[in-house]
Amino acid sequence: MKITIQTPDFKANQKLLGFVNARMQKLDHLNPRILEGRVCLKLDKSSTRDNKVCEIRLVIPGNDLFVEQKSHSFEIATTQAVDAIKQKIVKWKEKLE
Repeated sequence: MKITIQTPDFKANQKLLGFVNARMQKLDHLNPRILEGRVCLKLDKSSTRDNKVCEIRLVIPGNDLFVEQKSHSFEIATTQAVDAIKQKIVKWKEKLE
């Protein structure tokens, strides 16, 4: 699976990019049909603490899966988004069978 990480509002450090990449690699074994994982980390323009946004889109032939999570840190938002997309993958696989 090819992983693309975008950070349009800031410059991410290598530690954060490595964390996101490691989490996304765990999704690869769930379904071999996943072609690409696109991750977008951005800052929400809100006054609350939960202004870090992680969006994940998995490119699968015929159907893309998408989740968006907000939290006070990118690491937590990424973990929550990966967990949510895992659940979507399981539901999608059950639907196909």
